[in-house]
Amino acid sequence: MNLIKKIPLPVCGVALGLAALGNLLQSYSEGMRAACGVIAGLLLVLFLIKCLAYPKTLADDLKSPIMASVAATFPMALMLLAAYLKSVLGAAAQVLWFIAIAIHLALIVYFTIKFILKLDLSKVFASYYIVYVGIAVAGVSAPAFGQEGVGALSFWFGLITLVILLVLVTVRYVKKPEVPAPAVPLICIYAAPTSLCVAAYVQSVTPKSIGLLLVLYAVASVLYVFALAQAVGVLRGKFFPSWASLTFPFVISAIASKQTMACLANLGSPQAWLAPVVLVETVIAAALVIYVLVRYVMFVRASEETSNPVTNRA
Repeated sequence: MNLIKKIPLPVCGVALGLAALGNLLQSYSEGMRAACGVIAGLLLVLFLIKCLAYPKTLADDLKSPIMASVAATFPMALMLLAAYLKSVLGAAAQVLWFIAIAIHLALIVYFTIKFILKLDLSKVFASYYIVYVGIAVAGVSAPAFGQEGVGALSFWFGLITLVILLVLVTVRYVKKPEVPAPAVPLICIYAAPTSLCVAAYVQSVTPKSIGLLLVLYAVASVLYVFALAQAVGVLRGKFFPSWASLTFPFVISAIASKQTMACLANLGSPQAWLAPVVLVETVIAAALVIYVLVRYVMFVRASEETSNPVTNRA
């Protein structure tokens, strides 16, 4: 049980990255998708057990703007996993999907009241994107349940909040560039919100505009390069649970490229140059998710050994 207590809230971000990676790799192998889904589900179950066993820990986490924003990765991962479970649970999977959306909406309300209405620029981080733009995961997963209408609403909400947050979060990092070491990896989240909007747009919005799609993808590509450059520095530094920021943002970027390529082809404007881009981004995303997962296992095991009195005496 002590091992469960050591599992940090950001592990939900790793679960989200794994669930998304499974979808990215589905065209290559259903087995890889299933494996990613199983591991992601296991991580969420372990986190839920921790919440039930140590509810005060979760309550304390939600008092922090970073942890409260990262908490939104839980319902995001749950939305994706609900689609995984559709063939097993049937209609119950859709209920789970709606529950995940409800949890995310509740977090948006809580976060807005707790941190946005009393905004402190020094406490603004890239993780704020997760709370608001993150709801667009509903747009990515909506087709699995025939709920494109809900998906389209989540896209437009995500897009509007993306524009607002791009200004707010960027101003914060420009005016107050100093951040605590554990929060440094959060800068990599910049790769996620626009790419997520691209994926939600392709999946749930009709009719589609080639112009809007290309503008969104162009912005997403610039932010991807920026985040990838930041990730190099993060990987050279000390491990923190916030390394979860190296997972989903790069996976959803690869998904956005893949779906943009397919969508443009369907709209009669194929772009062959996107094929190698998709391949490279897929390799990078898979490598980062696997590496971060391994580092998480090492981190939790090291924490367990450190807290074990027998080990300490040895």
